[in-house]
Amino acid sequence: MAREFTPQIVTANDLLLGDAVYLTKAGTWSRLHSDAHLANSAEQAQTMLKHVKGQQDVIVGAYLANVSVNEDGIPEPAHFREAFRTRGPSNYFHGKQADAQSS
Repeated sequence: MAREFTPQIVTANDLLLGDAVYLTKAGTWSRLHSDAHLANSAEQAQTMLKHVKGQQDVIVGAYLANVSVNEDGIPEPAHFREAFRTRGPSNYFHGKQADAQSS
């Protein structure tokens, strides 16, 4: 029996800053997980991943990540690793981590 497809997004790291980035519907990159474009089939996911493979001047390490979809249709991390990546680089206190502290 075929396994049901789990929705996926394309994620990578920004080449210059190292932040986790997510492929948007417009084909651009966002640092917000909620902006990620949802792939609802394996074929669509592979097409999206193939599209970004030629962007080595912008991103590094692109891969597909499983997500769950909330009631508003927004993708949410399905694994703790992906949830951790949404908080920004962990090598020192800066970026999203510093912004959260000042709020």
